[in-house]
Amino acid sequence: MSITNEVIDMIEKEDPVISEEEAAQYDRQIRLWGLDAQKRLRGSRVLLVGLGGLGAEVAKNLILAGVKGLTLLDHEQVSEESCRAQFLVPVTAQGKNRAQASLERAQNLNPMVEVHADSDRVEDKPDDFFLQFDAVCLTGCSRDLMVRIDQLCSQRNIKVFCGDVYGYYGYMFCNLGREHNYVEEKPKVVKQTENSNDGPEAKKAKVDPNETTMVKKTASFCSLKEALEVDWTSEKAKAALKRTPVDYFLLHVLLKFRTDKGCDPDPQSFAEDHQLLKQIRDDVLEAMAVSGDLLNDDFTSFCFSEMSPVCAVVGGVLGQEVVKALSQRDPPHRNFFFFDGRKGNGVVDFFGPN
Repeated sequence: MSITNEVIDMIEKEDPVISEEEAAQYDRQIRLWGLDAQKRLRGSRVLLVGLGGLGAEVAKNLILAGVKGLTLLDHEQVSEESCRAQFLVPVTAQGKNRAQASLERAQNLNPMVEVHADSDRVEDKPDDFFLQFDAVCLTGCSRDLMVRIDQLCSQRNIKVFCGDVYGYYGYMFCNLGREHNYVEEKPKVVKQTENSNDGPEAKKAKVDPNETTMVKKTASFCSLKEALEVDWTSEKAKAALKRTPVDYFLLHVLLKFRTDKGCDPDPQSFAEDHQLLKQIRDDVLEAMAVSGDLLNDDFTSFCFSEMSPVCAVVGGVLGQEVVKALSQRDPPHRNFFFFDGRKGNGVVDFFGPN
């Protein structure tokens, strides 16, 4: 595998040293994405907000991948549902702070990672708090809070991720900045010599499956605010409407529900929340100037509680995207990933100005 000096020098940050013990611990990963990518990952600090089912999956994946430090921020207390939805809190921890209760098992996953627990409310944190991290991952947050933190962090080139699971549905969003550089491994193209005597076909460039090269690429992202404020009255948006995942509009409904009621749909108040979801659906789609038929009434039956299998899928993708972004290895998802557990499939799509 050949790597140009330009690619090696593309990262303008401190180059962490990988010890022999760390090299042994992360041997499989180093073989997969290379020593340079693991060094960049090892030098990164991540803030994870929300230790529900999705947060626990993301925490596990980041700790095992080998970031330098992970801060778990959650002011909520462990409930019976918390014990069912996530695996980092012991069943004996009910009533305790969710971040503190998750700390011991999280740290035991990988002693080489500095794992910290913070029981403050994310809303109470000053702006400077977020600026000490290389990436911020937000789960269980309101739309306004996510937009505020995204705008704050993107100004300082801090990578922002958002995600949630609502029953069978889940999503993730990422904003890696206006110019995110990464490298992608490609099969090496071998040029034939001009004096080949085997005819014109032999002179064409061929792909050598046994050799690869690293190609430097750049991707551009928009803010969460821009991604959520698409003008669906424009001709371009109308033309794309048929190809647009209905999950995008469902996300708007669920975020509005969280804003209006201060919580997510609760099985304990299913009848009330069922009706409220339908009313919010009508209001949101009307405000967006799209047809109310985009979301059938049956969506309300499948967006209650965090389902562990959905958390595992969305948490796997979200954790993977954080790792890819920090290591600057492989093309990132741009900029939404939606998962529908009823269908068992996910889709990546971009929303916002190109």
